Amino acid sequence: MILAGDIGGTNTRLAFFEGTPDRLRAVQVEIFPSAHFAGPVEIVRKFLETHKQPVEAACFGLPGAVVNGRVETTNLPWVVDSGHMTAELGLAHVQLINDLYANAHGIALLAESDFVVLNPGIPNASGNRALISAGTGLGEAGLYADAQGVYHPFPSEGGHTDFAPRNDLEMELLRYLLGRFEHVSYERVLSGPGLHNLYLFLRDTGRGEEPTWLAEQIVQGDPPAAISKSALEGTSEICVQALDMFVSLYGAEAGNLALKMLATGGAYVGGGIAPKIIRKLSSTVFMKSFTAKGRIGGVLKEIPVRVITNDKTALLGAGRVAALSLAKAPEAGTPV
Repeated sequence: MILAGDIGGTNTRLAFFEGTPDRLRAVQVEIFPSAHFAGPVEIVRKFLETHKQPVEAACFGLPGAVVNGRVETTNLPWVVDSGHMTAELGLAHVQLINDLYANAHGIALLAESDFVVLNPGIPNASGNRALISAGTGLGEAGLYADAQGVYHPFPSEGGHTDFAPRNDLEMELLRYLLGRFEHVSYERVLSGPGLHNLYLFLRDTGRGEEPTWLAEQIVQGDPPAAISKSALEGTSEICVQALDMFVSLYGAEAGNLALKMLATGGAYVGGGIAPKIIRKLSSTVFMKSFTAKGRIGGVLKEIPVRVITNDKTALLGAGRVAALSLAKAPEAGTPV
């Protein structure tokens, strides 16, 4: 029995899986609100007490850089250590991995119905792949293809790289954000809080009026959800502007990542936001920004781009990594 977890800034998904690395079956799945707990040990302990199962291998994906089995989570005030979790939970071994590394592994277990195609492109069977995921934060990862056509995921912290404006409006956005943050990364504009930042910029610089009803929704509830809902329904022009700007920036950074990875095997858009705004992502705005890279734009036009709609991809990926550890093949990849 495999214990897997996708520990996010908003929710933590835990599951028991059975099967092989490339054929996993969920036995139990449960979702917990992350902020309601002091740390992952408390969440996992509650899950184990409810669903009593013998655990052969455990793996958890978390937001942040995992170094020597330890991670300081981004968007959560937690420091998590694999040795401490192993001892506290009474397990044989706990493996911690970056959440986007888990997402990248999870792609191998998805069906065609789990994707929405933004650009069919011309896939290169031996080309690298890129994964970008906006949610509570912004995650990025890659998958490199070896000589045998096997894909090997690897993590990165690319979401925290410096935000680079492309035009006068985005230069003004950068100046605005520098007045609020010591460091302005892509995560400051491409995440749930990032969408809110874009909205505040447009409002505070006089580019749109904030209706009273919207101001009340933002104060009382979830600002990114209120903004995206209003934008998709067309009930507030400033929200439409904010979401359009978000999608344009999303396409631009996805294109940047695809270039850095030379992702001729495909680029994937994951995370919790993409499926909710799929209509916007499917418009011309995203792909126009994705390919607008000057002399190299022709290469990007041939890269297949797909949105992942399965919200359990990272959970499946963590399960796959645990299964690979049981099979004593932790570096095994995914056949093309």
